[in-house]
Amino acid sequence: MIRFLKALVLVPVAVVVVLLAVANRETVTLSFDPFSPEPLFSAVLPLYAVLFGAVALGVVVGGIGSWMSQSGTRQRARYHRREADRLAKEAATLKTFGTPAAEPSYGVAGTHAALPAPTGR
Repeated sequence: MIRFLKALVLVPVAVVVVLLAVANRETVTLSFDPFSPEPLFSAVLPLYAVLFGAVALGVVVGGIGSWMSQSGTRQRARYHRREADRLAKEAATLKTFGTPAAEPSYGVAGTHAALPAPTGR
């Protein structure tokens, strides 16, 4: 089902991308030197290549920004995961060896002392 939904979304997007590339085949000069009338650093590329490159750069920069902004969330998740693992190990250890509170105490000498009975105050 998910494969079908991906195809349902990606096929129209691919058609639009191909149509955009076919309609914008003219070459443009991409200049990396804004101060010179005859640019020293320039490239002659088809317009669709410039557009697709700008979109790709935007996706990469946006992804890096999103990844960096979520660093606090990932750090807290790592902390909580380590804490949960530590507590699970501790619980397994306590189940294996038992705890003194789990053993019955009948007030026999040499065993754990029982709590005093509550008073009716």
